[in-house]
Amino acid sequence: MQLDLDIRKTLYSGRRSFALRVRLQSNSQRIVIVGPSGSGKSLTLKAIAGLLRPDAGHIRLDGQVLFDAAAGIHLPPQAREVAYVFQDYALFPHLTVRQNIAFSLAPGWFNPRPRRRDDTVEYWLDAFRLRALADQFPAELSGGQRQRTALARALVSRPRALLLDEPFSALDPMLRVAMRDELDELQQRLQVPMVLITHDPEDAAVFGDHVLNLQDGRLEAIESAVPDELAGA
Repeated sequence: MQLDLDIRKTLYSGRRSFALRVRLQSNSQRIVIVGPSGSGKSLTLKAIAGLLRPDAGHIRLDGQVLFDAAAGIHLPPQAREVAYVFQDYALFPHLTVRQNIAFSLAPGWFNPRPRRRDDTVEYWLDAFRLRALADQFPAELSGGQRQRTALARALVSRPRALLLDEPFSALDPMLRVAMRDELDELQQRLQVPMVLITHDPEDAAVFGDHVLNLQDGRLEAIESAVPDELAGA
């Protein structure tokens, strides 16, 4: 994955403002952006996904221009071929596991039919060990099962890159370790490039081929997988 990011965005809330100034060039398959809450991690990820429009700069992925303020280019999220996994997974509560996974393949905003079978969906049900849960709803799932469903929904459309927003923060410590191992194995097997944001140094240690530290809207490269200021956090 070739990611070339140079964006600027200023947000206002009353008399307060927050300035995001992020520059990043990387050829890594596993990029981790680590930093505390409020540092601008989610804003950066949403800009890559097309959910936030920067004020200036550019975003290029594998040579394709996703955003260029000077040229007036701002591709919509569905045209960027990236998959965004939200921190709370954002599963549709009224759809089953199978329907949630199939939603990315459905035309427009129509809900997939409950009993419809699609070979691609069936593949991901098996890949994430979700077949026994295929007809259950998100409220009936554990935290790990919801995460696996969200990942399957993200990958079913074969994205060029996977964007992960604090993917383990909602899990208890034991499950967090298990899901890290699962995602690590999955990414290495499928070779899907990913950008992961986190405040947890353990995530950086496991996934950080290229680790960067985001503080107060500014991004800095760091040499080790675990930033000194976050060690022991």
